[in-house]
Amino acid sequence: MIRVLVVEDEPVAAEAHRTYVDRTPGFCTAAVAATGARALDALARTPVDLVLLDMHLPDTHGVELCRRIRSARVDVDVLAVTSARELSTVRAAAALGVVGYLLKPFTYAALHDRLVAYADYRDRLSADGDATGQEDVDRALEGPRPQRQATLPKGMHPQTLDAVVAALRRGEGLSAAETAAGTGTSRITARRYLEYLAETGLATRTPRYGGAGRPETEYRWR
Repeated sequence: MIRVLVVEDEPVAAEAHRTYVDRTPGFCTAAVAATGARALDALARTPVDLVLLDMHLPDTHGVELCRRIRSARVDVDVLAVTSARELSTVRAAAALGVVGYLLKPFTYAALHDRLVAYADYRDRLSADGDATGQEDVDRALEGPRPQRQATLPKGMHPQTLDAVVAALRRGEGLSAAETAAGTGTSRITARRYLEYLAETGLATRTPRYGGAGRPETEYRWR
């Protein structure tokens, strides 16, 4: 059984990740931590094989937490599950030996595939004996690679989601109509993607007052 520490400060996302882990055969959640400090405490107290790490934590950045984990010489792998899209963060994570990087939002199928690939990766590295050739060495050093691309709910497309995410990250709060204008989609389509981001904990919803009639819903990137 592969024991997993979930490090996530958003309660809804943390519960979803815990549920996803426990639904995957061969995996179980060992602990859940909402901060870097609590994650280090959990690693000191609880046997863990894999850390599911959000990069945006209240008390530290995920990259810094990885450095502390390595400095403490904790024998654990790290899989980033985060909304952090900066390539500098991706490079820093890779330099610290992070075995995978899964962007939020994602479905259970996407995380399931990453976990299954990680289990296969562990099996490759734990094999005894000698490599028969270069191919065996390359396979042993290759990180976990899922066999299929991450999936979204039916009818949703990665390119449109990326456009909506980019618009939210640039803005100071957008309505569905404003998002539609900025991404070239319909208002209905924009609202569907915005609601998906809100339901997965990546965006917040607040009423926007100021005009006649019903208030609009304003969405902000967390």
